Amino acid sequence: MRLETIETFVFGNPPPRHGGRYFILLRLTTACGITGVGEIYNATFGPGLCAAMAVEMFERQFAGADPHQIERLWRQSYGAGFTQRPDVTVMGVLSGLEMACWDIIGKAAGQPVYQLLGGKVHARLRSYTYLYPAEGDVYPDPGSPSVYDDPDLAAEAALRAVERGFTAVKFDPAGPYSIYGGHQPRMADLTRSELFCKRLREAVGDRADLLFGTHGQFTVAGAKRLARRLEAYDPLWFEEPTTPENPADMAEIARFTSIPVATGERLCTKHEFARVLEAGAASILQMNLGRVGGILEAKKIAGMAETRQAQIAPHLYCGPVVAAANIQLAACSPNFLILESIGTFDGPYMSCLKTGIAWEDGYVLPPEAPGLGVELDDEAIARSPYAGDALHLDMAQTPVIP
Repeated sequence: MRLETIETFVFGNPPPRHGGRYFILLRLTTACGITGVGEIYNATFGPGLCAAMAVEMFERQFAGADPHQIERLWRQSYGAGFTQRPDVTVMGVLSGLEMACWDIIGKAAGQPVYQLLGGKVHARLRSYTYLYPAEGDVYPDPGSPSVYDDPDLAAEAALRAVERGFTAVKFDPAGPYSIYGGHQPRMADLTRSELFCKRLREAVGDRADLLFGTHGQFTVAGAKRLARRLEAYDPLWFEEPTTPENPADMAEIARFTSIPVATGERLCTKHEFARVLEAGAASILQMNLGRVGGILEAKKIAGMAETRQAQIAPHLYCGPVVAAANIQLAACSPNFLILESIGTFDGPYMSCLKTGIAWEDGYVLPPEAPGLGVELDDEAIARSPYAGDALHLDMAQTPVIP
């Protein structure tokens, strides 16, 4: 078996665009006609350039190779150009290609990927969702009250989610984040964050965990002040309280608060996660399989986490192919905690696929189909191309002043 061709697609995520503006998708085909799909989660360059990088890496490192040779292909790509260091752009591209190879391997074997990585240990996977406006409304106009900044509306959304079956909800009311972070939280941010937790806990009681998100915007001292205000409501986690560069800073917060610290969406490779574990910076690791280095790299990180009593909660702010890869990892990882989902994996978010993701009463059901269990819908992708050059995510460009 050898890899022969690559196709890339930049799919414009239809409104309400939960999961991002676009998804960078790819498909590999072997000389014997087996196809595999992957997805790149790369926020550092425009999507067209990222797709071109995937073609370049495929032609240099993957074309003509046996897709079973995951370790060799990974090492060739990781070490290309005398690098051998975690690079978020390289890892995003490599993740998509590696993911597609696993899809091919699973199809060739007639097995889901999780069966090839140790076998299924979880028959169903607990999931959580962000709080979104009612009925899937588009994001509100800036300045208008919404679930993103109004604690009462957020409490209503949390109750709706629990009534649908979710046992955990995530929200991030802690204020703006900037390229100049970290900063001290403003008093209004502290008050709003505490009120969110209070209102949500009143609404859902003990039927759901509260997952408090931030985006690395605080100093160590500022994160401690915020954590102290939230502890009374017993969140399941305090997500990325400081920027990801220095795990020792985050470890100081983890030692200070009773709230478990979660981190990892911006990290890539086992090496960056090793530093998190060595420092004691987090007990919940949120690797994104479209960025971390692929499925096997994420499985290695999950194994490392087991040795430190840490759990994994795969991150998802991108498309449904990464979601499918997350499911494969979660199903075969004993220390799996919870899976991020985009709602209940239905509606416009899933429109780039012919296949669905089974969600039932708050849980995702691992697929029995071989490979990743999903296939691209070429006609739907052709109807919704993304022609812009925006980055997948942006931060404020001016400092946040307390």
